[in-house]
Amino acid sequence: MTRRPPWRPGSSLKPLRHAWLWAGLWCLGIAAVVVLSLMPPPPMPDFEHSDKWSHFLAYGALAAGAVQLFRNWPALLGAGLGLVLLGIGLEYAQGSLTDTRMADGDDALANTLGVIAGLATRLTPLHDLLLRLDGRRDG
Repeated sequence: MTRRPPWRPGSSLKPLRHAWLWAGLWCLGIAAVVVLSLMPPPPMPDFEHSDKWSHFLAYGALAAGAVQLFRNWPALLGAGLGLVLLGIGLEYAQGSLTDTRMADGDDALANTLGVIAGLATRLTPLHDLLLRLDGRRDG
């Protein structure tokens, strides 16, 4: 019987040459979404549901980033669930912690749909784009 090696930090990341750099940039993207969600809203383009598209695209980009970073479905689903919960939590925080924002269930739905779309990139030929661009680490 083969013994499974113990879990170690970073073991769910793809074998990228600069894995911790990319993971750090992904975390900065998450931090940017948090800050932008809680500060006064910036001017938005004037077309119907433009803010919903912004939510969809932001969370879709974060989830697609997770696809580029994480090697297996359990890690991706964990990241996706975390992003969905973040989106719901930020909507709640907007309504309870700020005077310039309000909680909006449609925004939380747009966030969730963005996460689903971003995770779906795992099913495309682009799922290892960062691995091809950054290269595998040696050994």
